[in-house]
Amino acid sequence: MSDPAPSADPLSRERAHLTHSRAALRSMREDVESLDIRDVTANWVNAEALSHQIDERIKALADLSHTPLFFGRLDYLHAPGADQAEGADGERFYIGRRHVHDADGDPMVIDWRAPVSQPFYRASKTNPLDVALRRRFGYTAGDLTAYEDEHLTDPSEAAATSKLLQQEIERPRVGPMRDIVATIQPEQDEIVRSGLGGTVCVQGGPGTGKTAVGLHRVAYLLYAHRDRLARTGTLVIGPNKSFLHYIEQVLPALGELEVKQATVDDLVAHVEVRGTDEAAAAVVKGDARMAEVLRRAVRSHVTMPTEPVMVVRGSRRWRVPAYELQEMVQELLDRDIRYGAAREALPQRVAHAVLVQMERSGEAPDDRVQDAVARNAAVKAAVKAIWPPVDPAKLVLRLLSDADFLTSHADGILTEDEQKTILWSKPVRSVKSAKWSPADAVLIDEATDLVQRTHSLGHVVLDEAQDLSPMQYRAVGRRCTTGSATVLGDLAQGTTPWATRSWHEALAHLGKQEAIVEELTAGFRVPTDVITYASRLLPHIAPGLTPVASVRENPGFFEVRNTTSDSEVVGACEELLRNEGSIGLITADARVPSLSEALTAAGLTYLAPGEETTLTTRLTLVPASLAKGLEYDYVVLDEPQAVVDGEPDERTGLRRLYVTLTRAVSGLIVTHAAALPSQLT
Repeated sequence: MSDPAPSADPLSRERAHLTHSRAALRSMREDVESLDIRDVTANWVNAEALSHQIDERIKALADLSHTPLFFGRLDYLHAPGADQAEGADGERFYIGRRHVHDADGDPMVIDWRAPVSQPFYRASKTNPLDVALRRRFGYTAGDLTAYEDEHLTDPSEAAATSKLLQQEIERPRVGPMRDIVATIQPEQDEIVRSGLGGTVCVQGGPGTGKTAVGLHRVAYLLYAHRDRLARTGTLVIGPNKSFLHYIEQVLPALGELEVKQATVDDLVAHVEVRGTDEAAAAVVKGDARMAEVLRRAVRSHVTMPTEPVMVVRGSRRWRVPAYELQEMVQELLDRDIRYGAAREALPQRVAHAVLVQMERSGEAPDDRVQDAVARNAAVKAAVKAIWPPVDPAKLVLRLLSDADFLTSHADGILTEDEQKTILWSKPVRSVKSAKWSPADAVLIDEATDLVQRTHSLGHVVLDEAQDLSPMQYRAVGRRCTTGSATVLGDLAQGTTPWATRSWHEALAHLGKQEAIVEELTAGFRVPTDVITYASRLLPHIAPGLTPVASVRENPGFFEVRNTTSDSEVVGACEELLRNEGSIGLITADARVPSLSEALTAAGLTYLAPGEETTLTTRLTLVPASLAKGLEYDYVVLDEPQAVVDGEPDERTGLRRLYVTLTRAVSGLIVTHAAALPSQLT
C-alpha cells in the first residue's frame, strides 16, 4: 500500500489517509447505489432478491462518523512467502472494520478478519511475524488525534503496555455494547479465528470479553465462510431481550447485518407461555431424562396391526397380510427414525408390498401406481389406525395432566415424587387454555422434534449458557446438529436451580461432546479491587474455578458504605453521575419499587435495562435478576444480602451477588444497611 501524500508530520499524513479512505468508501457506496438491475433480472422475483442484496450492501458500506474507519497499521519487513500473508516487500496495511479500496481496486483499509491482519493481534517482540512496525491510532469523537508505535524487530526498544490500548479498553461507555476489534488480545484472537467445523466452549469470568469474543467469532466466520453460512444461517442466543438489545449493534458495526438474535424461549415458542413453575418442578422438567419419557410417550401411539389390508384396484384385490404389516412396523420402530417420517414411509411400504404382488401376477406397475396405492383409502385408514398423527402440545398436555399416562411412560425413569412434582394440580381442557410454563414449552419442542426434524443452522452462538437446563441445551443443540456452535459462559455465574455443573456435561446435552473448552482468565473490563472483592465468593459458588486476574493499569474506584436510608443510596448515584459514562443502580428485585420512588423524589431520571443510555440520561435502575451480561462504567450495588435472599437457595443467591458485583468497569460503591453476607467479610 502506498504512502499517503507527503506532509510535515506523521499524524497529518495519517489524517490525510483517513480522509482519502472515507472518500473511497463513499465512492464504493455510490457505485452500488447507481447500479441499474433492470436488464439483468428475468422476473420480479429475481429483481426483488437482487434489490434486497443491493440494499444490504449499501447498509454495510455506511460510514459511521463515530466509528474509526481504521484503528491500526502494519508495516511488513519482507514480501511474505507462500505460507505467509500476501503482500509485497515493505508493504503497509491499514487495519479496520471493513475493506475499503480506491478507484483502481487497490486496498486502502484491510478488513480486520483478513489473514494479512492477523499479526496485528498476534505479533510480539518474541514473535514479530515479519512485522517491523505496529501502529495504533487514538480517536476523539471520530477524529484521529494520536498514534503509538511498536518496533517489533528493534532490540533496543523495550516491550511496553500500549497506552492507547488501555485507554480504549477503559474508555467510558454510553449506549449499547460496542465492538472490540481494536483491542482483541492474542488469546481472544485464537478463539475468534478458530474454524467453522468445530464447536468452541469459552469459560470466562467477568470482564474477560467472552461475549465480545463470541460475536467477533461470528463476524470472522461470516467473512471466511460467507457462501456456506449464507445458505445455512447463523443465530445468536442470549438470556433475555435486555441482553440482546445491549449487544445488537456489535455485528452491524462490523458490517454483518444478517445474523438473527433470539432467546431460548423464542426458539421454543410453540405455545403461549403464561405460567411459571415452582423451582422443584422446573428442575425435573428440565432434566435430560424427560427426553426419554417423551420418546416413550410418542412411540406409544403406534399400534401393531392385527388385520390385513385389502387394496381394490379395478377388478383385482390385493391383500397384505397382518404379519407382513407387523414386520414393516417393527422395522420402522427398530430404525428409530422420527415419528412423522416413519408415518410417511409406512404407506409407501404397504404400496410396495402390493406392487410386488402385481409384478408376480404379470403386471408391470410403475412409480405412479405405487403412489396411487399409497393414497388408497384402505391403506390410509390402516396407517391412521397403526401410526396415528401426534400433536406435540396435546401429548405434553396429557403427560402433565394424566397421572396414569405419565406413570406408564416415566416408570423407571422418574421417581413417584418427581412425577407428582410435575403433574398439574388442576385438569386443563385444551392446549389453548393451559397456562404453559417456559419449561413446558421446551418439552413441547422436544416432542415436536421427535415427530419432525428441527431445521439446523450453520452456526449458533449461545451466550450465558451456564443458566440452561439439560433440556434447553438439547433444544439449542437441535438448531445446530449439522453445524457448529460457540458456547459462552461462566460456571460461577449460574443463577438457576438447574445451572450447569460442568461444561463437559453441558456439551454432552448440546450434542457437541467433541467441543474444545477454552478458559479466559485475564480481566480487561473489571477493576482489580472490584474483582478481588467479588472473588471472595468463588470458594463458595465455584470451588476450583480460576479467579479472574485484572490486567487493568487503572485500579478503579471501590468503596463499601453503611447506609441508613434510600436517600443515601440515591446520593451515591448522584456522586457517580459527576463522572463521565454510564451508571447502573443494581438492587434486589424486591427493592426496585422503593428505590424507584427515591430516585423520582430526588428528580433523577433513569432507564430500565435494555433501554439505551444517552448523554442526558445515563442512570439505569437494574433488578438483580436482569443484571447478567450488562456492564456500566460505574455501579451502585444496593443491599448485597437482599440480593442473596431473593433467590431460592444460598448458593444461587451468592452466585447472583457475584454477578451484580462484577458489572462495573471503572468504579463500584456497595451500599448496605443490613449486615453483609459473611462470605464477603
